[in-house]
Amino acid sequence: MDVESDITELRKNYKQDWRFRLALIGTGLAVVVVVLGAFTRLADAGLGCPDWPGCYGHLLWPDNQSEIAAANAAFPDTPVESDKTWPEMVHRYFAGILMLLVAGLTYLFWRRRGHRGFIQSHILLGLITLQAAFGMWTVTLKLWPQVVTLHLLGGMATLSVLWMLSERLRYRKRLIPAHEFTALQRLRPLAIAAVVVVGLQIALGGWTSSNYAALACPDFPKCHDQWWPAADFAEGFNIAQQIGPNYLGGAMENDARTAIHLTHRIGAIIVTLIVSLLAVLAWRAGSPRWGQGLLAVLGLQVALGIANVVMFLPLPIAVAHNAGAALLLLSLLTFCYRINTVQPAIKQYP
Repeated sequence: MDVESDITELRKNYKQDWRFRLALIGTGLAVVVVVLGAFTRLADAGLGCPDWPGCYGHLLWPDNQSEIAAANAAFPDTPVESDKTWPEMVHRYFAGILMLLVAGLTYLFWRRRGHRGFIQSHILLGLITLQAAFGMWTVTLKLWPQVVTLHLLGGMATLSVLWMLSERLRYRKRLIPAHEFTALQRLRPLAIAAVVVVGLQIALGGWTSSNYAALACPDFPKCHDQWWPAADFAEGFNIAQQIGPNYLGGAMENDARTAIHLTHRIGAIIVTLIVSLLAVLAWRAGSPRWGQGLLAVLGLQVALGIANVVMFLPLPIAVAHNAGAALLLLSLLTFCYRINTVQPAIKQYP
């Protein structure tokens, strides 16, 4: 059988492989869960249901007058807000469906222990189980910022592992010219650095959101009409906040929130510089599509971040900013994986 026939057969096999299909479906579902989580958080619906896993004792949520009256009597400190109950429960159910899908995917890998992706699938199952716990703690600990931020990071990590598992099942080593291979390999440290700084920036974004600091600086590019306003960094990044108060709306003073917001802006500048440099170098290394793609995703994310400030955090743009962060992270992870799997083509001489 010739090489072309081998490749055709391999493609046929992976297209028929339910592991790949489930991983791809799971990636799409994880995107939905991440976006729904952002919508729930930004719509202040994180405590739309004060209990877990149900909602005021319902499998869905109270939706008629008698049910709402009974729920208010059972939970007098947290009366029903119908516009906040359904986002929370819809998010929970989509997350539950994703967990079942990951369990099924892990079972398929367990049946073929030698199959590539076996370890990743089990890591994924552990990760999404931890995510379920973070979802519960988000409610029971009353939006404690540490847990809310970790819940966001866990969602991004779940999405990333699912996508990289799909990549591993789908993508095989590709031959490229030797000079292009050499140029791309030189970019590996920078590409890894870009993934790290974007991950840290996402964590900063989660900390900003969970402490309600997105509008701590209501103007742009300055903050309170100053380049360096009063800011309390010690309090803003105090991760030893006590458990107990209801953190809906935030519990920090303005100077602490300003410090968080300023740090997130500084992080955005660092991300912009590193990802832009990577994109330009990738372009020059013979991968113009990657360069253009990274610049486009980065530009969109920066624009959404600025729009959040100047337009006072409109919900659609704020949710899109979260989705843009996920897209930028996945783009960089994919780039790292692709340059790690390419091989130099050896020129054949007669």
